[in-house]
Amino acid sequence: MLLFGAATIATAFSQGFTSLAIFRFLTGVGAGGALPNASTLAAEFAPLRWRPVAVTFAIVCVPLGGMLGGGVAAAILPSYGWRVMYLLGGATPMLLAFGLLMALPESPRFLARHPRRWDELAGLLKKMGHTVPSGAGFEDKLERLASGKSSLKALVAREYLRDTLGLWIAFFACLNGIYLVFGWLPAMLTAQGLDVAASSTGLAAYNFGGVIGVVIWSVLVSTLGSRGPMVAGALAGAASALALISLHIQPAGGHTLLIAGIGLHGLFANAVQTTMYALAAHIYPAEVRATGTATAAAIGRTGAILSSFTGAAIIQAGSGAYLSVLALSLAVGAIGLAVVKNHFRGTKARG
Repeated sequence: MLLFGAATIATAFSQGFTSLAIFRFLTGVGAGGALPNASTLAAEFAPLRWRPVAVTFAIVCVPLGGMLGGGVAAAILPSYGWRVMYLLGGATPMLLAFGLLMALPESPRFLARHPRRWDELAGLLKKMGHTVPSGAGFEDKLERLASGKSSLKALVAREYLRDTLGLWIAFFACLNGIYLVFGWLPAMLTAQGLDVAASSTGLAAYNFGGVIGVVIWSVLVSTLGSRGPMVAGALAGAASALALISLHIQPAGGHTLLIAGIGLHGLFANAVQTTMYALAAHIYPAEVRATGTATAAAIGRTGAILSSFTGAAIIQAGSGAYLSVLALSLAVGAIGLAVVKNHFRGTKARG
């Protein structure tokens, strides 16, 4: 988070394309590490029965923060410009990072691997309500299980090959579409004649829809299982993007329906994308789970990077081409999710 904040502040003072590109790359490095670390910490500190809920709420904060950021941008950009927005966007995570540095305890699993810090781990466990006898020793069972088994080769072994390929396709396609929105939606709307405030409102609506979608899909998936809701959500996201093509963007006003449609698309796209992390954790056993989830997320980041290079050309082709690519990304994501065989069952299927 310190890297993310510092690079964002540096972006506000950048001069020229080269320095801007370097600082935006460093910002991406910091942001890319925030989500998996946040979900991992939530899973590690939460009690076992509340772990799925904790991870879901950790991930839902991403579109929630995007929604708030879009609202702030709509108020700041017209009056103060983009440099002030970057200064504020960089100072906030840096302040939060210092707060976490002071308040967040060390990972229990990390402490268990270092005998010299077992007293610190015992104190932490007592604060969490556990009874720890004096002089107790600790062992990280996951580290022992993962030794020699967490290589990438295990992900493409016969029993996981189909699920791995399907998961990679879904992550790549869905994150390509989502980051095409994050990075290029305001530019697309302003290119069609909307003002900066209206364009920022569109991004806020997209993230607001994502917050609602994550909550709804967490209930649907836990009840009905992952296959049906996730595939249906991806197809609905593709259909909502195609439906937006029929809405003519009106620079003079009257774009309420367009903003609502963008929010609906965000509902489906973010619901599917966040649920994929839970699906990845289910597919792989403990000894390769970390490697499998991280690799799928890295494949998804590749799709996000691709959107950075193709976004400008797609926008120049017009809003219809932009929305068609969004629809295609979600449709390919639905295919990848359909390929996955080992979906988890819901409470109804388990009786």
